[in-house]
Amino acid sequence: MGVAKLTDQNTAVPTGSKYARVERERRYLLQDLPEGLTRPDPHVQITDNYITGTRLRLRKVRDPRTNKWTVKLTQKFAPDPRDFSRTIITNIYLNALEVETLGISDANEIRKNRYLFEFEVRKWSVDMFLGGLRGMKKEKVSFETDEELDSFPKPPFAVADVTNIGLFTGGRLCELTFEDIREEIMKTEIVRSSFAG
Repeated sequence: MGVAKLTDQNTAVPTGSKYARVERERRYLLQDLPEGLTRPDPHVQITDNYITGTRLRLRKVRDPRTNKWTVKLTQKFAPDPRDFSRTIITNIYLNALEVETLGISDANEIRKNRYLFEFEVRKWSVDMFLGGLRGMKKEKVSFETDEELDSFPKPPFAVADVTNIGLFTGGRLCELTFEDIREEIMKTEIVRSSFAG
């Protein structure tokens, strides 16, 4: 008896896995860094490489102050494809040999500097994108409960809530440039006035 071929139809993702957790987030576009945050402020450098056709990415996080790296293989997906505010995330932390053994390509790459920012007792992650996405600024905030997530108002320094717009997911952004995004935005009503200039 041979080994069965794995397909999307015969594989299942456990809903109550002890290894995966629910991540609740809202994501917003920014015109610039929020007041009180500057480019030289402490930040980490993130490189994400998305593995084509999968829900996987290799994330490398470097702290420029110490030159230390954290590397993790992440699976992240939205159980409801219309709702990117609730995702299931699983991380495996890797050492240098494991990263080299996996041999994941540098294709589908996103590079960004991430700053931590506090506003009205909430901790935010503010990303300034580099490379082909240079010029885009996005922030995210996390929540413990669905109620907090659903009732959260857009902060005053945000241009637009892009949480449920597929164009702004990492798996999509890695295929685009900032000009691609600007063109898409100009075709829609997302945040046209902020990107017109």
